[in-house]
This record gives sequence, structure tokens and C-alpha cells, in this order.
Amino acid sequence: MTRKAPGTAGPEGSGDLQRNLTNRHIQLIAIGGAIGTGLFMGSGKTISLAGPSIVFVYAIIGVMLFFVMRAMGELLLSNLQYRSFIDFSADLLGPWAGFFTGWTYWFCWIVTGIADVIAISAYAQFWWPDLPQWAPAIACVAVLLGLNLLTVKLFGEIEFWFAMIKIVAIVALVGTGLYMVASGFTSPAGRGASLANLWNDGGMFPHGALGFFAGFQIAVFAFVGIELVGTTAAEAKDPERTLPRAINSIPVRIIVFYVLALIAIMAVTPWRDVVPGKSPFVELFVLAGLPAAAGIINFVVLTSAASSANSGVFSTSRMLYGLALKGDAPESFHRLSRGGVPARGLLFSCVCLLGGAFLMWVVPNLVEAFTLVTTVSAILFMFVWSLILLSYIVYRRQRAALHAASRYKMPGGVAMCVACLAFFAGILVLLTLEADTRQALIATPAWFVLLGVAYRFLRKRQLAAAASATPATVTPLAANTQS
Repeated sequence: MTRKAPGTAGPEGSGDLQRNLTNRHIQLIAIGGAIGTGLFMGSGKTISLAGPSIVFVYAIIGVMLFFVMRAMGELLLSNLQYRSFIDFSADLLGPWAGFFTGWTYWFCWIVTGIADVIAISAYAQFWWPDLPQWAPAIACVAVLLGLNLLTVKLFGEIEFWFAMIKIVAIVALVGTGLYMVASGFTSPAGRGASLANLWNDGGMFPHGALGFFAGFQIAVFAFVGIELVGTTAAEAKDPERTLPRAINSIPVRIIVFYVLALIAIMAVTPWRDVVPGKSPFVELFVLAGLPAAAGIINFVVLTSAASSANSGVFSTSRMLYGLALKGDAPESFHRLSRGGVPARGLLFSCVCLLGGAFLMWVVPNLVEAFTLVTTVSAILFMFVWSLILLSYIVYRRQRAALHAASRYKMPGGVAMCVACLAFFAGILVLLTLEADTRQALIATPAWFVLLGVAYRFLRKRQLAAAASATPATVTPLAANTQS
């Protein structure tokens, strides 16, 4: 097949991914990736575990992942032929790394997408309690598939508006909380809104070091998807401008969307009053006298879950496209539709996402199972982030000239990469402290064993095909030499 220049469209089955995502799309995709459903629904549990110190937990995780994104940004911009982190990990660490990164990232998003699809079904029950649980799941997957099959630009538009809904909700929460503090609001229980609520009840670390460290186990899952901007590199217009802008704005996003939101919640609702099983977002708006708070936040978390599922559909199909290019996935996943979309990869990923609907039909109670699943997903995402850091370390050693010429260097360089890797290792140790997360940690190696077996089988088949295609011929001179 004749390769076209990036950004060109062609007949079905030919051409490369098109650069149709604008700066507006990339910025909002990056923001949407940094705001997970875990912030809306999981923050109640993290507050109950760590108390006000949860603010530091989210800030620390955000800082570490900012450096991971900076390393990824420098690598992607060092060679614009890199479509995603599959390409540079395979180039710098070896073919095995591209295989393991691509398929692990695909599996991460399938697992996360199944959780999102089931969450969407649960949120839909709020308005339509008589609907079968599996019906909204199938409808969601069908809609996302149909929209993503058209053009990548439409994916950018969908994600733009999904992210905008999340941004408006969080800004409204922060603004409402600050107003309630400034106006001296007092709850019906007689508790006044004040920043002093952050340290008046047991201090910033009421559960001590163990409570503080326990917060990391759940909070890390809220950042899943922050690397999504790296999978859009091959379809971004002017990536040398848009990618740095998207990555550089991560610290501001972390401060506004995580730190300020949590401060607003705990200033209005003292941390001991936060119910782990409820969304503190809903509780704050109810206290503010907004009777429709439950319905509004339900709509926000539904669109947040839909946004995550949409990102999963997009990124898994692009991972399969990149794997197929290298011969690590069936060649059919490399075929593009007339709109420049890897349609077969989309179809395959969506069929896998329908596993969520099947699970709801087979297993009605999924709470414990999905604690396990989301922890497995977080562990696998940390594996992908770690390979990005390892790729950067090798890049600094082998491509010193490229680093010297880079206009987007990672702050801290190799030393910061080592610090981030040590941080991820520390989180793995923390996962051994609780029974449910420990089970996930024990189960995860099975995925890597499966990948190792598949990789070995694939390489044997490729070597056999290469040997049969180019049979060795021995000249008389060579034969005499060998004898």
C-alpha cells in the first residue's frame, strides 16, 4: 500500500490518520482527561479516608503526572512521525515495549469504559427506574460508535462539549462554596461555612499518616485519562503549538478542578459530615438551597461518564491502529474509512465495551467487582505512565542531540523521571494495605503473563514468515568455507 502524507484522506482502507483536531479540541480533551468521574462520585470516600489532607493527595498526584506528561510531550515533539506513546516506546525500548504498552493501554480503556457504561446505566435509572439496566448501556455504546465512525473532528466536538459541562459544574461549585463562606452561611445543623473547617476538627491530618496514604489508593484513579492528549498527537493540527499548551495548563487545571473544589466542599461541609457513599457535590448544592441539585449533578456525572467512555472508544481504536501498523495486531485494524477513521478498531472496541451490558445481565451487584476492576485499571495505567518515563530516560541517553535541540524540554530531566517511578512504586506498596486493592494487585500480573505468551507466539510466527519468504541460499564458496 502506498503511504500518504499525514493528514491526507483517501479511498477506504488507505491513508494515514488526519490532523483535524484544532487547538480548541486539544485543550478541552486535555481538560476532560484531567477531570475523571472519580472526582464527582469518589471524592466523598477519599475525604472520609484522609480528611482535609486529601487536598495534598490530589495535588501531589497531579504534580507527578504533570512531569510524566512533560516527558511524553518532549518525546512526541522530538519526532512528529510518532503517532502516540506506542511509537516512541517501541522505538526507544524495543518492539516488546510497543506491544505491551499498546495492548495494556487498550485493555485499560476497555476496563474503564465498561465501568463507565455501567455507571451511565445507573445514572439513567435516576430518571427511568423501570428501564432494564442493560438498555442504556447498549444505547450509549451504539451512539458513541455512530458518532465516532463519522470523522475525528466530530469526536473533538463531542469531547469539547462534554468537558465544558464538567468545567461549568466545577466552577459553579467553587463559586458557590466561596460565596457561602464569604456570606457566613450556617447549615440547618448549626455548622457555619468557614475555611477554618479544614483544620479545626483534628487538624489537616486527622487520621495521621495512614489515613493520608490511604487516600492515594482511590485518588490515583481520578487522574486516569490525563495522558489522552498523547493519543491525539497524530490527529492534532500544529502539534508543536497545541500539545505544549495543553500539557503546560495541567497544573492550573489541578489547582482549580481538584484542590479548589475540595477546599470549597470541606469549607461548607466539615469533613466528618461528608458521607462516603454520596457525592459531596450534590450535598453542597442542596445546602445552598438548590432543590434540583440531585438531578443536575446526576446529569453532570452522566455526561462525565459518557465523556470517559467516548475517550475510551477513541483511544482504543487508535491504539489498535498503531499496533496493526507494527504487525502487533490484525492488519484489518489498520484500514481507515473514507472519513479517515479506523472503523474496524472502533467496532471491535465497542463490541468489547458491550461486555458491560452483559455483566449487568449476569451479575446484578457489581460494587465489589468494580472496586477490583478500577484498581486493576489504575495499576495498568501506572504501568503505561512508567514506560513513558523509561522511554524518556533511554531517549536522553541515546538521543542527546535531539534533546539539546528540543524547544520543549522536560523540567528535572532524568532525575525527575526516577522520582516519578519511585512514587508509582510507593503507590503499589500502598495498594497492599487494603484487602480489595490487594486482590487487584495480585490479579494484575495475569494480564502481563497473557501478553508475554501472546508476544512470544507472535514473534515466532513473524520469524517463521520471514524465513519462508526469504529462504537462505548457500553459495559454493560459503559451503566450502563452512566445511
